[in-house]
Amino acid sequence: MEAQERALIEKFAMQDVELQALWHQHVEYEKMIEKLEGKPFLSPVVEQEVKELKKKKLAGKTKLQALLDKYRQQEA
Repeated sequence: MEAQERALIEKFAMQDVELQALWHQHVEYEKMIEKLEGKPFLSPVVEQEVKELKKKKLAGKTKLQALLDKYRQQEA
């Protein structure tokens, strides 16, 4: 996430529960992916888990971006 996007999240997260939830979910997925990818060897099951986490993270980020676009338009 860019600094501008993080600033928008910080500004509007308190009043938008969905935005706050999506951001927390995004951060959690990132932590889980980093933890799994940090292992020296990934079994096929773990590799599949990483792929699924990345898909979920991307889907959440798409929703997050849509909300941020809405807030960008409000500020313009």
